[in-house]
Amino acid sequence: MALNTKIQLKDVYKAFGSKKVLNGVYLSVEKGQSLVVIGGSGTGKSVMIKSILGIVEADSGSIRIDGEETRGAAGKKREAVLDQFGMLFQGSALFDSLPVWRNVSFKLLQARRMPPREARDLAIETLGQVGLGPEVAGLYPAELSGGMQKRVALARAIAARPEIIFFDEPTTGLDPIMADVINELIVECVRKLGATTISITHDMASARKIADRIAMIYEGKIIWEGRKDEIDHSGNPYVDQFIHGRAEGPIQMQVLRP
Repeated sequence: MALNTKIQLKDVYKAFGSKKVLNGVYLSVEKGQSLVVIGGSGTGKSVMIKSILGIVEADSGSIRIDGEETRGAAGKKREAVLDQFGMLFQGSALFDSLPVWRNVSFKLLQARRMPPREARDLAIETLGQVGLGPEVAGLYPAELSGGMQKRVALARAIAARPEIIFFDEPTTGLDPIMADVINELIVECVRKLGATTISITHDMASARKIADRIAMIYEGKIIWEGRKDEIDHSGNPYVDQFIHGRAEGPIQMQVLRP
């Protein structure tokens, strides 16, 4: 494992009953690098992220953070691993019953026991980093537009100054202009933090914007990885079909036809 490698997956398998979802995943992400994982629905993207987080336990293989094995970690070791992570969930996944500032500072209040006044001040500061004013802090998620909710979710992901951030379909449900705003904010915030990031997305415009490197997962395996400027000349027919959204090609969608 290279000295500057932050996350490394080696021969990771995960099945649910007879369904194999991860089928020998190898992946390496350097410190401060932004990796975007592309692939169709059901190819294993989300399960891979959940396996790194420990939400799902891989059946076999190795998952290392800073060179330390984390697969199967429990108790205080698992808590120490989780403390490094921030997450922007698909659909934002804000808590409807909590005001914005408590959503943003949720980890600080619950896991780090930060005093509420201090947490609120930090939440307001972080909201400013994603272009939202202090007046938003006291609002509830239902009072926000979709784009504002996504900004609040981004603020929550970075509030605890994590070393690693996961972005799960960060632009889903947004119009193209707001999606580009969110992509710009992700790039800016991640650069300021110096965080290592893994994003999963179907949105190639987003992938091209936020990635340093892009990997494609298909049938539970990484079938291509390279710099984002190499993807248009990957030489891989699966990658080529996916990035251009072609119905014809080696990836066959299961569609019921009349």
